[in-house]
Amino acid sequence: MNGYFITGTDTEVGKTVATCAMLRAAVSAGYRAVGMKPLAAGCALNPMGWLDNEDVLAHAAAGNVAVGRELVNPYAFYPPISPHLAARAAGVDIDFPLIRRCYDELAGQADLVLVEGAGGWLAPLDDSRSMADLAIDLGLPVILVVGLRLGCLNHAMLTAQAIRAAGVELAGWVANCVDPDMLSPADNLAYLKQQLPAPLLGLVPHLGGEQKAESNQEQMLDFIPKTLIK
Repeated sequence: MNGYFITGTDTEVGKTVATCAMLRAAVSAGYRAVGMKPLAAGCALNPMGWLDNEDVLAHAAAGNVAVGRELVNPYAFYPPISPHLAARAAGVDIDFPLIRRCYDELAGQADLVLVEGAGGWLAPLDDSRSMADLAIDLGLPVILVVGLRLGCLNHAMLTAQAIRAAGVELAGWVANCVDPDMLSPADNLAYLKQQLPAPLLGLVPHLGGEQKAESNQEQMLDFIPKTLIK
């Protein structure tokens, strides 16, 4: 069994797009794969009374392990704001042991569990803890999603530095072409390949629109090496 924590250089850099591509690649290779979103802010009430989140629904469509919503998304909040603000508004304390129990149960049913964080590496969960602390608590290596756009070099290098400073393994990174009008994308990509202390796992093409996670996944099935699934 393998688990990875998916983080990004910022919000809206394509963490869900990359996560779903990896899930579909694993399923295509014959593995049991499931996505987990421990905290999701920006949800909508469905007819059954659940708070639905687009990322969580996309994970479910991409993976092949049928599990309860309470396992893959133990914390769901309505407003699309920082997790610590959403939790505070709801009067909720984020319980790491609960998230760990959910992860362990998923890990018992799947060959690959991809845990997608919210926001970037240091997105706060409360006044003293961040997404980094959750990744550390779960003990998972990290895959970094870099949104290719102006400023991404600084964001990528700082995030990679923070991940390594936390004593966490940076297993690899994914480049996501979020800005089709970015100047010199190949040069930026070459710099990151040279400077980031981890292998480039794949390049996600620009999908257009809002880059819906369920769109055009078939063309990305082979962009994650099978070495991630031992």
